[in-house]
Amino acid sequence: MRVTFLGTGGAVPTTQRGPSAFFVEREGDGLLFDCGEGTQRQMMRFGTGFSVSHLFVTHLHGDHVLGIPGLVQTMDFNDREEPLSIYGPPGSKRHLKRLVEAGGYRPGFPFTVREIRPGNVALDADEYEIRTFETVHRNVSSIGYALVEDDRRGRFDREKAESLGVPVGPAFGRLHDGERVELDDGTVVEPEQVVGDPRPGRRFVYTGDTRPVDATVEVADDADLLVHDATFADEWADRARQTGHSTGREAAEIANRAGAKRLALTHISSRYAADASPIEREARETFEGGEAFVPDDGRTLEVPYPDGE
Repeated sequence: MRVTFLGTGGAVPTTQRGPSAFFVEREGDGLLFDCGEGTQRQMMRFGTGFSVSHLFVTHLHGDHVLGIPGLVQTMDFNDREEPLSIYGPPGSKRHLKRLVEAGGYRPGFPFTVREIRPGNVALDADEYEIRTFETVHRNVSSIGYALVEDDRRGRFDREKAESLGVPVGPAFGRLHDGERVELDDGTVVEPEQVVGDPRPGRRFVYTGDTRPVDATVEVADDADLLVHDATFADEWADRARQTGHSTGREAAEIANRAGAKRLALTHISSRYAADASPIEREARETFEGGEAFVPDDGRTLEVPYPDGE
């Protein structure tokens, strides 16, 4: 799983940071979370390509959606034929459809727009789900998204299998797939004799713009990467509350409660255009996990499996 931070800025773009957009590539699936103004250029600049099958929108503020018309039209100019699925919070369908068809444009490829309530599954894919959770932002319907992989099969103990008399070959695969194997002498070998416990998959969580909420803690339980709103440092904590955002320290407190392994701080206010270190420093002082960081636009991050394999 590879995450590319296409846009890490707040509502007002700067020369250093574009509006919100995050590209996740998972085993060939291209997933885009939010699509602020200029996202298509960021995708070209940072080499993600336009192979997006699903677009997940957290809320309808312009810095999260105004890149949709341009991206859709560029996809169309590139002779796209594959369908595009767009997801948004309750009340967003009509507006998202209008963005896709801005100026009377109708793309030549099929697209669908779905509204998803918090606490539901937006996408049930092969080996993973995209789940929604409640967020709290100012004067707008909003949700966050969690990519949660299925558990993987346990490790296969080849030495144990051979000691039980299982012949090297297809029988190994059948056991690893959960089938029992009968040997020539009539002995039956059960999968649990040679296959370890299931191993957890990966978990990527993106909040969008939000105040600190318990729903994030629940869905980000043991997350491998939590991408959390950290618009301000503590000096602007009152402003964060007024506008429905979080500080870096508040994001770190949420990450601690969730037991997240890494914390990416995003939606950085233009007040910190020249230096976002106060946000990062305060989060690092608080975060008890592995790494808390403010990513630059274009940073690419590999998300490893919890067991490193």
